[in-house]
Amino acid sequence: MRTAYQYKLRPNSYQIATIEMWLELLRRQYNYRLGERFSWWSENRCPVNACPLVMPIPQLRDNPNYYSQKRDLVNTKDKFPDYRLIHSQVLQDCIKRVKLAFDRWFKADKNGHKLGKPRFKGRGRYRSFTYPQIKLDCIEENQISLPKIGKVKLIQHRPIPEGLTIKTVTISRKADGYYVTLSLEDKSVPTSTSKVEPTLKNTLGIDMGLKEFLVTSEGESVPIPQYYRSSQQRLKTLQKRLSRKKKGSKRWLKAVKAVAKQHKKVADQRKDFHFKTANELLSKAEVIAHVDAERGVPEANLNIKGLAKTRLSKSINDAGWGQFLTILTVKAGNAGQKTIAVNPKNTSQDCSNCGEKVKKELNIRTHSCPHCGAVIDRDLNAAINIKNRAVGHSVLKARGARRNTGAEKREAHTIGPA
Repeated sequence: MRTAYQYKLRPNSYQIATIEMWLELLRRQYNYRLGERFSWWSENRCPVNACPLVMPIPQLRDNPNYYSQKRDLVNTKDKFPDYRLIHSQVLQDCIKRVKLAFDRWFKADKNGHKLGKPRFKGRGRYRSFTYPQIKLDCIEENQISLPKIGKVKLIQHRPIPEGLTIKTVTISRKADGYYVTLSLEDKSVPTSTSKVEPTLKNTLGIDMGLKEFLVTSEGESVPIPQYYRSSQQRLKTLQKRLSRKKKGSKRWLKAVKAVAKQHKKVADQRKDFHFKTANELLSKAEVIAHVDAERGVPEANLNIKGLAKTRLSKSINDAGWGQFLTILTVKAGNAGQKTIAVNPKNTSQDCSNCGEKVKKELNIRTHSCPHCGAVIDRDLNAAINIKNRAVGHSVLKARGARRNTGAEKREAHTIGPA
């Protein structure tokens, strides 16, 4: 099993200058190697029998791949001696990033989606570099020993558990300083997926929405915190100050940093809320059932990736459903538990008691079934349907477990984040 621990660094002025120099040189190397691949692709992207008749034939060149570009780093160091100051494996990892970015452009992922064309990194856009290998005893007390940089002070707010080995180290620059991310491996935990089978007893269904962050199939709800909306006034003030500064001046750079820090604070608050909520859910059940984010959100019947042009975009981005589902899936896998994504179609329209479809508009928040007389909260009804679909039981089979539901109105109990 792999996990990651992140600590904040406290480098001195010399170490900051070294890190910034490395990031700038790596940015240039990334752009150069990406340009090499683009140049070869534009000249050789069509076969010979498909080329137009009137066209200059380009000089044949080998396709620049990961190994050829990595071998060419020797010539780069001869022409530009500054690259000798960078650790060799860090420089090779830059070539690997180019390979991954270029491969993702042509190859589809497991869901059949392709990413867009890679872009060149502008100034300040290359924010991290990685040591693929490092000594196991690189951390001593409150310092970490980084090759060719030296011992850098770090704030170790939590110790590394015994039995975990450090595999890679990534140094990243953020709005409020520099951070180190340690990729740790625990060989005692198997990497295979969990074999837990979903049942009505060990499965918990969750329905995410904008009225409440989520509602479980047990009737509990988690309120949505809306960290971005609560900080909008502060962001508005900082943006106003930024607009009055001369672009490129020292005061302008200081104002830009203040805006970035506020955005990072909102992102950190949201991420902390997601982690605590995921822990709370995993402590209640072995299997968590949720809607498939790729297919859409049952309440809004919209795809998360396609909400940028809707009036719900700000609220949905503030909730961060996609990030939460990713965190929940990873934490469930590490704990030997499981998450199941189900088809969200008609989860809020079908009756969880009798299975009949009851059409209702989005503003109707109560599910009232005219067939069986069930009166239940709309989100709770969807959460129960999600649970039943994950288990594989039909509504009629699961009806016996909810025989007392009938026409009783079940109210959701509110629980706060852990």
